[in-house]
Amino acid sequence: MLIWRNHRPGLGASVVPKFVFLTATLASMACEPNNQGYAPTQPINYSHAVHAGALKIDCQYCHFSAQRGRYAGIPPAQICMNCHKQVKTNHPEVQKVAQAIAQEKPIEWVRVHALPDYVYFNHAPHVLAGLACQQCHGPIEEMGRVEQMAPLTMGWCLDCHRTGGKPGSPGEDALRVDSHLTDCTVCHH
Repeated sequence: MLIWRNHRPGLGASVVPKFVFLTATLASMACEPNNQGYAPTQPINYSHAVHAGALKIDCQYCHFSAQRGRYAGIPPAQICMNCHKQVKTNHPEVQKVAQAIAQEKPIEWVRVHALPDYVYFNHAPHVLAGLACQQCHGPIEEMGRVEQMAPLTMGWCLDCHRTGGKPGSPGEDALRVDSHLTDCTVCHH
């Protein structure tokens, strides 16, 4: 049995539960889990640096559901073949895509950006509000392999909602205008 005795004069027993609660609360806030830095190997070595960067293909050409729905989605393999039926047809990675289509087998991509099941996130309002993909996904146009750059934690999202998507600290006007975006039911319902 562990007994904690107060050896300092003036510190009452009621302080102990408050201290434990405060410590646990602060620890849980600081330890919000995230996958920042996660960059799994994919079944096809697809480079956003080439496609979105050098070739400047708009994100929504491939991720066409981002503007209309909850998920940006993984593009169907046929999207790749819109160009690759004519361009770099002999490239080994392109041949993997063509083979998957020919065999009617899905490409088993590994999800990089994931939120907990209790969080509701919809891409459409963010895209329609004019937020650039890079605000959440980082410099995707420079990535040979996709990496989760942002922590995607509740605090990180709230910081953005409090500033209306603008970097920096929220001003009084931003909080007044965008306070509905910080209501719990926006993301948890």
